[in-house]
Amino acid sequence: MAEPENKAPDNVAELQAEAKKEPIASFLNMKLLELKPGYAKVILKVLPEHQNFNGVTFGGIIMAVADQAFAYTVNSVRRPNVASQFNIHFIAPARAGDELIAEGRVVKSGRRVSIAEMTVTNQDGKLIARATGTTIPLEQNQ
Repeated sequence: MAEPENKAPDNVAELQAEAKKEPIASFLNMKLLELKPGYAKVILKVLPEHQNFNGVTFGGIIMAVADQAFAYTVNSVRRPNVASQFNIHFIAPARAGDELIAEGRVVKSGRRVSIAEMTVTNQDGKLIARATGTTIPLEQNQ
């Protein structure tokens, strides 16, 4: 007789279903490309209106795509999780027409804290930004 498996909830399937109707992703036209436990890949096409007065992409846009990958990454393992800290290093500029690809990977997923690392590259694989983030689980009955 086979032993029953202790399976975690299928957060991946739930998140994939919700991704199609998420307001901020829709507003910024971000798309979830890949999701599996502890990993996410998100893409955003940089528009002319995403540029700042220096003619490069506003840091908040780059951070938004990294944050989206971060959210999917940590919530794919433990849900619901919310950010308590996010740190980003901008390495190279992005410009209108670039496709920003953010990938997130869980470093640690615990009962009290989860940590993830994100990279943002352009369509040519050039590193645009690197980020880290920490989350805490939400209490279900708040």
